[in-house]
Parts: sequence; C-alpha cells; structure tokens
Amino acid sequence: MRTVVITGANRGLGLGMVKYLTRQVQTEKIIGTCRKPSEELEKIAQESNKLQIINLDVTDFGSYDDFTSQIAKVTGNDGLNLLINNAGVTTKFTKLNLVKTEQLLDNLTVNTIAPIMLTKSLLPLLKQAAEVNSNMQMGSSRAAVINMSSVLGSIAQNDQGGFYPYRCSKAALNAATKSMSIDLKKVNILVASMHPGWVRTDMGGKNAPLDVETSVTGIFTTIQRLGETDSGKFLQYDGTELPW
Repeated sequence: MRTVVITGANRGLGLGMVKYLTRQVQTEKIIGTCRKPSEELEKIAQESNKLQIINLDVTDFGSYDDFTSQIAKVTGNDGLNLLINNAGVTTKFTKLNLVKTEQLLDNLTVNTIAPIMLTKSLLPLLKQAAEVNSNMQMGSSRAAVINMSSVLGSIAQNDQGGFYPYRCSKAALNAATKSMSIDLKKVNILVASMHPGWVRTDMGGKNAPLDVETSVTGIFTTIQRLGETDSGKFLQYDGTELPW
C-alpha cells in the first residue's frame, strides 16, 4: 500500500485511517480528501510528509476529472495502490411513515453514486498500479478498492426494519462492489466491501462498543491479507465474512 486515497478523511474512521497509515513504513503517499479539513488533519499533514490533503466534495461530480489529475501528480509513475471509499452520511432511525425523499436521495448520492463514479474516475491510476506491480499477487500491494459499507446494508441480517435511506444506500453499494469485482478482475484490481463495526464516531454515536483505533487496525490487517479469492466479498473489520 505505497499510495493510498481515503475519502472523508477529516474525522472519525477516515481520520483514524490517516493516523494509522502515517505510522506504516511501507506507505509512502497518503491522499486524504474532505470538503473542509479539520484542525487535527491539518496538524498531521504538517507533521508528516506522507500526507497530502486535497479538497473534494464527493457530490460534485464535475470536479472529479480535476481531482484525478491532482492525484496523478502525487502518485506519479507508481499509480494508485488503494482507494478507500470512506466518505458517507446517515440519517437517524427512519420508519416508513417518516422517511423523506431528500433523505433517500442524499444517502444514495453520497454512499452509493459517489463511490461508483470516483472509482470510475480513478480507474486509470489503479490500472497503472496493477501494471507496475505485476509481480505482486492480486491485493492492496498491487491495486485494490475498498468500499466502506455497513452491516445495516445486509439484507439477510435485517431483522429490525427502518433505516431506509442508509440501508438502501449501503445495500446498493454492496451490489456495486460485486459488479466492480467482476469487471476489474481482468485487470487484477481487487474490490471488496467492508463493515467497520459499530464505532464510536459522530456517525456511530457514543454508545458504540468499538473505538476508532481498534476498528482501523482491524480494517488494515484484513485489507493486507486479502487476495484474489476475497475479491467481491462483504467483510467485517476483523475479516469475518458477512451475508449479503
């Protein structure tokens, strides 16, 4: 994982991922994206020459070409080893009689459409890394896309109902992950969905049992172990496979 892009890097899991990767010797270039960087993210960028912050509103699809050009300048001839589509939004528990159109559209735009279109935009850089590292097995050391999903996107495990905007957007992201894994296998790019666990972040809330560091450590331990047979899977942060 020499070159990594993480969306939604200004707080929560994304910020935790940045902190983790700055401590990894093998990671040379980290691009953290967000609409507005937090003070903590900016401080890390000042202290680590690995991290570069690039402003990106994932809903501004017209900016993707320029964003990709900026990434290409950072990664150079190495291409992009790992794209983590982490930026996301959620709504509070939403029963059918309370769900609103704008909630559905907002969640689908950020959680589903943006990861698909951003992966499409960055695909040439992922292919470049896959070719440069052709001596490597399929995985994050070569080229990979990790879509941060949620167990709430599992249809098989939905026994509580509700959460229409978030559940639908994450189930759709899982479907996109499966298609990506099939489409990109021929160019040796691994694709997987990952549930980070219920984590104590602004999104997860104070009652969540997992701290960010535990989740992030598990996420990257799992990512580094992924191989060709794992492409197209829905995994928990600790490597446990989840049902669709």
